[in-house]
Amino acid sequence: MKKLNLGVVAHVDAGKTSLTERLLYSTGALAEIGSVDAGSTRTDSLELERERGITIRSAVASFAIGDVSVNLLDTPGHPDFIAEVERVLGVLDGAVLVISAVEGVQPQTVVLMRALQRLRVPTLMFVNKIDRGGADADRVLAGIADRLTSAVVAMGSVTGLGSRDALFQPYRSEDAGFAARLLDLLSSDDDALLAAYVEDEAAVSYGRLRSALAQRVGRGRVHPVFFGSAITGAGVAELLAGIAELLPAGDGDVDGPLSGTVFKIERGRAGEKVAYVRLFSGSLRVRDRLQLRGRREKVTGIGVFTPGGVLPRSSVGAGEIAQLLGLVGVRIGDPVGVPPASVGSRQFAPPTLETVVVPVDPAAKGALHAALAQLAEQDPLIGLRQDDLRGELSVSLYGEVQKEVVQATLAREFGVEVSFRETTVICIERLVGCGSAFEIIDVAPNPFLATVGLRVEPAPVGSGVLFRLEVELGSMPYAFMRAVEETVHLTLRQGLYGWQVPDCLVVLTHSGYWPRQSHAHAIFDKSMSSTAGDFRNLTPLVLMEALRRAGTRVYEPVHTFSLELPADSYGTVSPVLAQLRAVPLAPRPQGRVYLLDGTIPAARVHELQQRLPGLTGGEGVLESAFSHYALADGCPSRPRTDADRLDRVGYLLRVQRRV
Repeated sequence: MKKLNLGVVAHVDAGKTSLTERLLYSTGALAEIGSVDAGSTRTDSLELERERGITIRSAVASFAIGDVSVNLLDTPGHPDFIAEVERVLGVLDGAVLVISAVEGVQPQTVVLMRALQRLRVPTLMFVNKIDRGGADADRVLAGIADRLTSAVVAMGSVTGLGSRDALFQPYRSEDAGFAARLLDLLSSDDDALLAAYVEDEAAVSYGRLRSALAQRVGRGRVHPVFFGSAITGAGVAELLAGIAELLPAGDGDVDGPLSGTVFKIERGRAGEKVAYVRLFSGSLRVRDRLQLRGRREKVTGIGVFTPGGVLPRSSVGAGEIAQLLGLVGVRIGDPVGVPPASVGSRQFAPPTLETVVVPVDPAAKGALHAALAQLAEQDPLIGLRQDDLRGELSVSLYGEVQKEVVQATLAREFGVEVSFRETTVICIERLVGCGSAFEIIDVAPNPFLATVGLRVEPAPVGSGVLFRLEVELGSMPYAFMRAVEETVHLTLRQGLYGWQVPDCLVVLTHSGYWPRQSHAHAIFDKSMSSTAGDFRNLTPLVLMEALRRAGTRVYEPVHTFSLELPADSYGTVSPVLAQLRAVPLAPRPQGRVYLLDGTIPAARVHELQQRLPGLTGGEGVLESAFSHYALADGCPSRPRTDADRLDRVGYLLRVQRRV
């Protein structure tokens, strides 16, 4: 059978999980359809998910469409859990983007579509809820073309829109208008198809158009739009047929080199790690050993997804998703075999909020740390940060809903009751210019047996920290080079003002060491020989001095917002937006409401959410998403969690107990 790894993505409340449930039911994978409201869906298995009616963790289920075996990945829709979506996107062969026929294209819809386009994931669109009052197929289709992509084609029409009798009528081969629209769309960059049509209109058959459509969809260039209702089942059969016909299978080379990626980790009933892996090439068997983070680990069990659930198997091949057991040190994002070229780039912004987690019982600090560490395994962007100086633990967040989920999870799954301090934004630092510094071995004031020279330069936004050499690779042992590089990355987590420096080039300009030696007839003498510790201790001093000479500025996260409010409350809301440093665009009247888009500092989003009900009589609706970083007013700083490298005396006393 052909294999297809399919993702279902959507803005929250568009009906994504309900559609997942309907697909499983319609293909016979479920005997009875579940309900999000009743908390009985198959993919929302966590108790918190059932209680809140939202998807928090991605889930995998399986079904078959004819000769196509589909692994269906249901992803969260709430923007607070966008990191979970990001990990799934890189392992997909295709996706279904769900859009509400009532609300239309929403902010998270735009964010998701842009990510799918960057990754060139073949994507079908399903306009859900055609049975709901207020559904408007034409308006939604126009919104898709305006805000998402113009390369769309409706695959049918809707009758009975807005009623329980709403149905999706797919276009047939005899529909001349549909064939003409297909030809117009597909021939825009297909000269052969256009030439064939000009030469002989009859030569371009409907079958050829459907074949060309499948090819363009497979390259992520065209996006067919289906309509229906996950609740009534309208349009779902046509969507399933479209998935089988238009989305490309994900079969890889089973005989090729092993290549895959770990996109999810959870804990089994006995507390063991269960790694979810997508294989792009090769095959893996029970008792095979994998190289993970410098150590070899043995696969003790393999589970594959079937319509009946997860079944043990002795091997798994390219194109499949499997659960692997026995990998104690595995983490999300780890490559299996050769790192896949298509996985690894970040598609969404990192968390922009941070809060200190405080155990209600001070004696539970150890248990809290262990619990948060385990949660960080499942979601690395929680960004557990330990402040040794103050004995505090901080976590990174996308929003207040995620904070509530973390609190409930700690209480329910780990028995640790916690509270949170005030949520603050996570800023970053960017270099102003270039700076360099060096310290020479055995030359005061350098107390370490190492020579390190570093130059820092600004790098393009999104490039990350780049490390380069201006010294010969053989000028000192590789272990010392590696110690410098690793310490550079660790040090840049806290720049001059305590914020991470995410985008810069660091060049090693000077290097030197004393080789291993001893006095005559004596054993190894540390006082005469360089160690990796000398380089790990000296590098922060040199790097921070280079940063000081280059200078950094603090940038704060800024969100785009979409605000729907009654027309008569616009005059009340406008001055509040100005107070919160929001920059709104011109309002767009839509009936009795105004639609208002703009930007607002991330630090003020929560305050706007709290004040909006009172300003609009409870009728205002706010949605926001990260947009970019902007220069912050002043230079807000964050307390350091370790020794201050700019305080040389204090740093040396802390790391070496000497000046």
